[in-house]
Amino acid sequence: MTLTFNFDKYRELLIAYLPKLIKTEAENAQALKLVEDLMHQKLTPEEDELYQLLITLIEKFEQEYYQPSQQNNSVSMLLFILEESERSRDDLVAVLGTEELVDNILNGQKKINTEQARKLGEFFHVEPSLFME
Repeated sequence: MTLTFNFDKYRELLIAYLPKLIKTEAENAQALKLVEDLMHQKLTPEEDELYQLLITLIEKFEQEYYQPSQQNNSVSMLLFILEESERSRDDLVAVLGTEELVDNILNGQKKINTEQARKLGEFFHVEPSLFME
């Protein structure tokens, strides 16, 4: 049995989730959460289309947001490892100490120092150099 694409169901998904160009970290985090939810279930053709659309929007944002300057590579790596390890921002707060520090690092306002890189490396079981610029 071949599943056919139902445009009415897809329209309902689009209306429910309102995907759009991602312009902020908060919007990116929201899209990543939705993608994570979708990737852990068997998708209908319509859900798969939404999933692919969200992936495209996330990739576009991350390429524009993280690629232009080298200084964001450590943040990009941190976000990638955080997502892949299925950890949360709260885990980063537990490792690094304060919500303000985590926010400043994730927003690119503060660089990860050597000691923070060491702690992150231990926490994620990776080389601390991944978080250094």
